[in-house]
Order: sequence, then structure tokens, then C-alpha cells
Amino acid sequence: MNTDHPEVKFGKTGVIIINLGTPDSTNWWDIRKYLKEFLSDRRVIEVNPIIWKVILNLFILTFRPSKTAHAYKKIWRKESNESPLLYFTKEQANKLNTKIGNDKIIVDFAMRYGNPSIKYKLNKLKEKGCENIIILPLYPQYAAATTATVCDEVYRSLMKMRWQPSLQIIPHYESEPSYIDSLIKSIEKKLNEINWKPDLIISSYHGIPKSYFDKGDPYHCYCHKTTRLMREKFKKIEIETTFQSRFGPQEWLTPYTDKTLESLPDKGVKKLLVICPGFASDCVETLEEINIQGRESFLENGGEKFDLIPCLNDSEDHINLFEKLLSKYL
Repeated sequence: MNTDHPEVKFGKTGVIIINLGTPDSTNWWDIRKYLKEFLSDRRVIEVNPIIWKVILNLFILTFRPSKTAHAYKKIWRKESNESPLLYFTKEQANKLNTKIGNDKIIVDFAMRYGNPSIKYKLNKLKEKGCENIIILPLYPQYAAATTATVCDEVYRSLMKMRWQPSLQIIPHYESEPSYIDSLIKSIEKKLNEINWKPDLIISSYHGIPKSYFDKGDPYHCYCHKTTRLMREKFKKIEIETTFQSRFGPQEWLTPYTDKTLESLPDKGVKKLLVICPGFASDCVETLEEINIQGRESFLENGGEKFDLIPCLNDSEDHINLFEKLLSKYL
């Protein structure tokens, strides 16, 4: 028997839930590093790469990190010194591992941008003997700038592996009944916590440039589908779709969330709830952009009551949804 052969671990399945990403801290250099990786992705910024490289390095990465750092500092979890997105993604992975993990199944998490990277976690699971890898991108509504870029990075990482595991990627789940039911339960929970009835619920999704939609990206349709399915099961209060987080001078998907929040009080909407179904975890876009900036704007323009419905985060319903999405692949 040849005793020189290296130990080979095998027979396991690895599950990686993958979120967008987060800076390592709120300091300027960590924010800049994160923004550079994110904004250098050709899926995210579809303009001439030579022109964009000049704009990114000379202008955006000089001025944007300070503004972004200021936003992150408002919502940073001081008790654990991490962003809410990192905290909740870790908790999701831990709870999912407790629910379905065993000596044959390992659940872990990664970030598309920042740490821990997809490449790092793929290699770690391979070292632990995972011959099969299942990827769950935490984006209910598919977009090229989100789900597709996760797939790109997974494929790039596999290209450098000598012994590749088998791979399965779970697709978008914008109309999964358990997902819709979980969103409605989160609305009902918030309504039970507050002592006022909203005039309207805004369902705010991260936007994309309109040119991406014109080229055939289905994201816009998936967002409206999620809202429509929520409306069909929840008829107590009207729900309207808007799009947030636009960046740069070009036109993005409309209506814009910020402009809508400014104008609603003049239309008689004085009490407002906002839900963000496209985000799997609360993050700077929900906690700072909506719950701080958006709240401020709505109230300053004549609104009377405002509240944000938390993302599904690490709730039991969300973990059960993940289990259901994974069940057909395990």
C-alpha cells in the first residue's frame, strides 16, 4: 500500500449563501477598497472600461469613500464591530447549518465583494471534502448586476481548481410562495407593533440603469411580479413599487423611491410603511438610505408617520425559505 498519497477528504456537500458584500470597517481605506472592487465589476458598470477606469480612479474613489463611510457609521453594529449585512448573513448561515447541516452537509456564506470572498470559501469547502457545491445567491429578483455576477465569480474560482466539485446554482425566487408569505407576515408583524394605520406601503427595490432594462434584463419585471403577488394576498393597504439607490446622471428604473417619498405628503399620504423585498438582509441601503434619509425626507415634506419593515434577515420564516429552496438540490 502506498502511504505517500496525500489524504483526500470526500463525500460531502457544501452550501454557500452569497450576499452582495460589505467593507471590513468604516475607515476610508477599507471603504475605498470595497467600492473599487464593486464598481470595477463590468456587470455593475456597463460603460467603456477605459473611460470608466479614469472616472473611477480620479473622481469617484477620491470623493465617494468619505460619503459612504459616513453612511456606514450611522448603522455599523458597534457591539460586534461589523456591518448589519455581515452580521445577518453570518446568522443566516449559522441557523441554516443548524437546521440542515450534518456530517455530510456543510453550510457557509460568502460575499461577492469584500470578505469572505467566494474564492476563499469555495476552496475551504473543497478542502473539507465537499465534492458537491450548491450556491444560493441572496437575490430574490434576478439581475445581471447581482445574480449573474455571483455566477461569474463562482465560475472564475472553479477555473483555477485542479479538482473541481460539481456545481448547482439556485435561481431567482421572486414568486416562491414561501417568500411571498414571509414578506406578508413581516408586514402583519409591523402593523401589530405600531398604533397607527398606514395610508400606503411602498415596496422599494434597488434600481438599475434603464439602459440595462432596455437591453433585456428581466429584473424590472421580477420586482413588479413580487409586488403583484404581495398585493394578491394582502389587500388591507395599497402597495406601490419604487426603485432606490440610483447612481450617476443616467436614467434608472422609475418611479424613484426618494422622489416618491418627497411627493407623497402632497398627495394626501401622511402615514407610510416601507418594505424592501429585494434585500435579504438589512444593510446600508435599508437602514441608512430608507430608514434615516427617507424617513427624514418624508417627514420634512409633510408626512406624519413613517416606519420601515425589517428585511427577513435571520427570521425563522427566512431560514425555512432557504431550506425549501435547497431541498430539491440536496
